[in-house]
Amino acid sequence: MTPSHPPGLSTWLDMGCRPPRRLPEPPEAALEYVAHALGHPVYVRWTLTALKRGCPSLADAKREHPAVFALLLEHDAAIEYWERGRLRVVSESSAPAAATVLERVLRQHRRRFRLASPDDATDGALAIRHTVTDGSAGLPAGVDPEWLARAGRFANPAALTNTLGVADDAQAVKLFLRERASHSPHTLRAYVTELRRLAAWCTRERLGPYSDLTRQDLMAYRDALQAPRAEVAGTVRRAAPASISRALAVVSSLFAWWHRTGYLTVNPAEGLAAGGRARMTWTPVRFLPAAALAHCDAVAAGDAPEEVPATVWARRRAVWALYRFAGIRLAELVWNEEFALPRIEADEARQWTLHVTGKGGKQRAIPLPSTCLPALRAYRCARGLPADPPPGERLPLIHSERGRALGTSGLYDEVRAVFALAAARLPPEESALRAALETASTHWLRHGYARTLVVDHRVPLPVAQALLGHASVQTTAAYARTDTTQLRAFVEESFRSNS
Repeated sequence: MTPSHPPGLSTWLDMGCRPPRRLPEPPEAALEYVAHALGHPVYVRWTLTALKRGCPSLADAKREHPAVFALLLEHDAAIEYWERGRLRVVSESSAPAAATVLERVLRQHRRRFRLASPDDATDGALAIRHTVTDGSAGLPAGVDPEWLARAGRFANPAALTNTLGVADDAQAVKLFLRERASHSPHTLRAYVTELRRLAAWCTRERLGPYSDLTRQDLMAYRDALQAPRAEVAGTVRRAAPASISRALAVVSSLFAWWHRTGYLTVNPAEGLAAGGRARMTWTPVRFLPAAALAHCDAVAAGDAPEEVPATVWARRRAVWALYRFAGIRLAELVWNEEFALPRIEADEARQWTLHVTGKGGKQRAIPLPSTCLPALRAYRCARGLPADPPPGERLPLIHSERGRALGTSGLYDEVRAVFALAAARLPPEESALRAALETASTHWLRHGYARTLVVDHRVPLPVAQALLGHASVQTTAAYARTDTTQLRAFVEESFRSNS
């Protein structure tokens, strides 16, 4: 059967490539391209001959493709196609047209695929337009575009060493935000806020753009952040040290990244950030007692409440297991179509490793303990997937009821639902524990994971740092200060009397 197809498949663009590329025009090639890009079949026609061609025997074919094999016993051909986040198998006479399936898949993944506009008339124009305008983050709102769309005295005009390939701060800021802050909406919001604050100060001082600021200018900006401000009521207010440290860290990150990529010839912000002291004194305080975590684990491992569908409960248990036993940030479980992350790899011993993208776009691998695997396997089976992920699988880990990848708010709500159910099942006298559960969030589980590594099991700090994705080992070491009992044991052991 030759699949029907919509005219002009090349009018669809794959925005996940650098630069974007058009889909191939032949329908078979387009189906193969999209299937390869997404990591799962899109539309496959099966016959017994095709089934035996890919398997050593009919017994192997029956074991690997049971639904396809069962249909082929009664029909000459079967169609396996992708719909709403899962593969479906029907007889050829009942299957939708290949063109319909392909269009649905392309529109479902509209963050990656889109129809070309008149401005994308040529591939060269598309590449140039992508270089200038692409990015998940735009310019900071409230910043004068004309002020930012310039190049200052420190901008590098040499194309040979300017690896960003842009000629003004507006384009360079977009690339910086896309690479360093686009993975987490919270990080992006913080970066944009601080860049807007610096731009406002530069406008008042008649300075700028960013690439024109000298070291003296940035020192003056740091002094302005630290200076006391008069309030309306006559009181004087100073900015919190943590706020100052965060503002300077963002500015330093911008200039350091620009200098490292060759957009700037010098880095006037070298040593500007004063975040060392704030980082050293930071101590995590949002923890749940071990009894509360054990109670939540028992609730998540139990039967679903009557009002919760079985598939929703399986998903909730899987989300809980990942945050509870992987120590990941909330945004690290959000599906990234471009990098096909997060994903899980299973080795020959059926041990699982979770791969995620953390802050700064840094990827890391987290071995998952066996205690969380039953919940994850049960969820995969509920979705119609094999219990263990096959090699090369490129599917979102968690899906919504509509078949799309579950977003940040949906993931957060699933964890909060476990906390709420656990709080409701506490006896009346446990009021303090109930209040803690009603306040807890996903990041409390990350703190608990870190404390288990550093305090309870004394995992070496560099190992814990790698698992948690901390940029500085000082952040990881802060968890050791949360338990004075362990510190006292270290001191007693170090100075034990020999008498």
